[in-house]
Amino acid sequence: MKNKFLVLLITLIGFTGLLTAQESPAIIQFSGMVLDGSTNQLFPIPYTNILVKEKGRGTYSDFDGFFSVVVEKGDIVVFSALGYKTVEFQIPKDMEDDRYSLVQLMTKDTVNLPETVVFPWPSKDHFKLEFLAMDVTHELQEKAAENLANDHLAQMRNAVPSDGVENTSYYLRQQARKTYYVGQTPPMNIFNPVAWKDFFDAWKRGDFKKKKNN
Repeated sequence: MKNKFLVLLITLIGFTGLLTAQESPAIIQFSGMVLDGSTNQLFPIPYTNILVKEKGRGTYSDFDGFFSVVVEKGDIVVFSALGYKTVEFQIPKDMEDDRYSLVQLMTKDTVNLPETVVFPWPSKDHFKLEFLAMDVTHELQEKAAENLANDHLAQMRNAVPSDGVENTSYYLRQQARKTYYVGQTPPMNIFNPVAWKDFFDAWKRGDFKKKKNN
């Protein structure tokens, strides 16, 4: 009786383990790079959305285009980025390893929008009438000359903050300069004759003099 009970218990344990092995999903560490494949010069696409389809989870690539996410065998991974065509990739179902690497190329998706011209007047005829009827007084002329003065423009350049385009251009130039000198010491301006000339010119102009408070 005890032997039959022991055999039945071992059979149930083995059957339960088999069901658990069949029901548990095969977890895969999916990682790789997202690159722009529109031209021969491949460069990373930062902050690409990487979504596991119908699972409601995912990640995004870093500034260098690298990503890593946990998936299951047979999952469909969707790559999407602003200005690029959406790409889908399916994880192989018959793979034996628990890691999978991929270099995903994406091509640009250019959408040409129709030209839109905004006028403050309904038509050119209305603009012509308003322009001819405009009374440019002496006060308006003085105000226009004041706004276009060099000192006023210089003050605005120093006071007005940079917009998104200027900040992006500055950031990309800094990244390009950093990448250009990877593995070597950047040059020092102390050996740059052009920098010395600018320094002497600024000295002659008096840029380094302390300005007295009015």
